Amino acid sequence: MMINDPLSDMIARIKNAATRKRSKVLTPASRLRQRVLDVLQDEGYIRGYNLVQNPGEFPQFEIELKYFDGQPVIAEIARVSKPGRRVYSAIGDLKPIKNGLGISILSTSKGVMSDASARDANVGGEVLCRVY
Repeated sequence: MMINDPLSDMIARIKNAATRKRSKVLTPASRLRQRVLDVLQDEGYIRGYNLVQNPGEFPQFEIELKYFDGQPVIAEIARVSKPGRRVYSAIGDLKPIKNGLGISILSTSKGVMSDASARDANVGGEVLCRVY
Protein backbone atom coordinates (compact mmCIF):
# COMPACT_ATOMS: atom_id res chain seq x y z
CA MET A 1 0.00 0.00 0.00
CA MET A 2 1.36 3.42 -0.98
CA ILE A 3 1.07 6.18 1.61
CA ASN A 4 1.85 9.70 0.40
CA ASP A 5 1.81 11.32 3.83
CA PRO A 6 2.79 8.88 6.60
CA LEU A 7 2.20 11.35 9.43
CA SER A 8 -1.36 12.09 8.25
CA ASP A 9 -1.97 8.35 8.08
CA MET A 10 -0.88 7.94 11.72
CA ILE A 11 -3.02 10.90 12.80
CA ALA A 12 -6.07 9.43 11.04
CA ARG A 13 -5.50 6.06 12.70
CA ILE A 14 -5.25 7.70 16.14
CA LYS A 15 -8.44 9.74 15.52
CA ASN A 16 -10.38 6.70 14.30
CA ALA A 17 -9.24 4.52 17.21
CA ALA A 18 -10.13 7.23 19.75
CA THR A 19 -13.56 7.63 18.16
CA ARG A 20 -14.15 3.89 18.46
CA LYS A 21 -12.78 3.87 22.07
CA ARG A 22 -9.99 1.43 21.18
CA SER A 23 -7.21 0.99 23.73
CA LYS A 24 -4.48 0.34 21.13
CA VAL A 25 -3.81 1.13 17.49
CA LEU A 26 -1.14 -0.10 15.06
CA THR A 27 0.73 2.11 12.60
CA PRO A 28 3.80 1.43 10.42
CA ALA A 29 7.08 2.47 12.04
CA SER A 30 9.28 5.35 10.91
CA ARG A 31 11.64 7.76 12.65
CA LEU A 32 9.37 10.79 12.14
CA ARG A 33 6.40 8.93 13.61
CA GLN A 34 8.56 7.82 16.53
CA ARG A 35 9.63 11.41 17.28
CA VAL A 36 6.01 12.62 17.15
CA LEU A 37 4.94 9.76 19.43
CA ASP A 38 7.75 10.70 21.83
CA VAL A 39 6.33 14.25 22.06
CA LEU A 40 2.76 12.95 22.53
CA GLN A 41 3.97 10.64 25.32
CA ASP A 42 6.04 13.36 27.02
CA GLU A 43 3.08 15.75 26.97
CA GLY A 44 0.71 13.09 28.37
CA TYR A 45 -1.58 12.57 25.36
CA ILE A 46 -0.84 8.84 24.99
CA ARG A 47 0.14 6.17 27.51
CA GLY A 48 3.03 4.93 25.40
CA TYR A 49 4.00 2.92 22.36
CA ASN A 50 5.96 -0.23 21.55
CA LEU A 51 7.77 -1.42 18.44
CA VAL A 52 6.21 -4.66 17.15
CA GLN A 53 8.24 -6.74 14.70
CA ASN A 54 6.69 -9.85 13.21
CA PRO A 55 8.86 -12.00 10.92
CA GLY A 56 8.34 -11.11 7.26
CA GLU A 57 6.38 -7.93 8.05
CA PHE A 58 7.25 -4.25 8.20
CA PRO A 59 7.86 -3.04 11.80
CA GLN A 60 4.87 -1.34 13.43
CA PHE A 61 4.22 0.85 16.44
CA GLU A 62 1.50 -0.26 18.84
CA ILE A 63 0.17 2.97 20.36
CA GLU A 64 -1.67 2.82 23.70
CA LEU A 65 -4.28 5.57 23.79
CA LYS A 66 -5.11 7.40 27.00
CA TYR A 67 -8.63 8.05 28.32
CA PHE A 68 -9.95 10.20 31.18
CA ASP A 69 -13.47 9.61 32.52
CA GLY A 70 -14.27 7.53 29.45
CA GLN A 71 -13.30 10.28 27.00
CA PRO A 72 -10.10 10.25 24.92
CA VAL A 73 -7.38 12.63 26.14
CA ILE A 74 -6.80 13.61 22.49
CA ALA A 75 -9.99 15.51 21.74
CA GLU A 76 -8.68 16.73 18.39
CA ILE A 77 -5.48 16.16 16.44
CA ALA A 78 -5.02 17.89 13.10
CA ARG A 79 -2.25 17.96 10.51
CA VAL A 80 -1.12 21.53 9.73
CA SER A 81 1.80 21.23 7.30
CA LYS A 82 0.98 18.95 4.37
CA PRO A 83 3.08 17.74 1.45
CA GLY A 84 1.32 20.16 -0.90
CA ARG A 85 1.50 23.12 1.48
CA ARG A 86 4.30 23.31 4.01
CA VAL A 87 3.68 25.62 6.97
CA TYR A 88 6.65 27.13 8.80
CA SER A 89 6.54 29.31 11.88
CA ALA A 90 9.08 31.54 13.57
CA ILE A 91 9.29 31.32 17.35
CA GLY A 92 7.54 34.68 17.80
CA ASP A 93 4.62 33.64 15.59
CA LEU A 94 3.72 30.52 17.59
CA LYS A 95 0.37 31.12 19.29
CA PRO A 96 -0.92 29.07 22.25
CA ILE A 97 -3.39 26.35 21.25
CA LYS A 98 -6.75 26.52 23.08
CA ASN A 99 -5.35 29.10 25.54
CA GLY A 100 -2.45 26.83 26.46
CA LEU A 101 -4.49 23.61 26.82
CA GLY A 102 -3.15 22.15 23.57
CA ILE A 103 0.21 21.85 21.85
CA SER A 104 1.72 22.27 18.41
CA ILE A 105 4.31 19.73 17.34
CA LEU A 106 7.16 21.24 15.33
CA SER A 107 10.00 19.81 13.30
CA THR A 108 12.96 22.08 14.08
CA SER A 109 16.67 22.07 13.41
CA LYS A 110 17.07 20.64 16.94
CA GLY A 111 14.59 17.80 16.38
CA VAL A 112 10.84 17.25 16.71
CA MET A 113 9.46 19.04 19.78
CA SER A 114 6.38 20.69 21.25
CA ASP A 115 5.80 24.42 20.93
CA ALA A 116 6.75 24.99 24.59
CA SER A 117 10.07 23.21 24.08
CA ALA A 118 10.65 25.19 20.89
CA ARG A 119 10.09 28.44 22.80
CA ASP A 120 12.59 27.32 25.45
CA ALA A 121 15.14 26.38 22.76
CA ASN A 122 14.31 29.59 20.83
CA VAL A 123 13.85 27.80 17.49
CA GLY A 124 11.05 27.81 14.94
CA GLY A 125 10.32 25.25 12.28
CA GLU A 126 7.70 23.32 10.35
CA VAL A 127 4.40 22.98 12.22
CA LEU A 128 3.55 19.30 11.84
CA CYS A 129 0.28 19.08 13.79
CA ARG A 130 -1.83 20.55 16.57
CA VAL A 131 -3.20 18.50 19.46
CA TYR A 132 -5.80 19.35 22.11
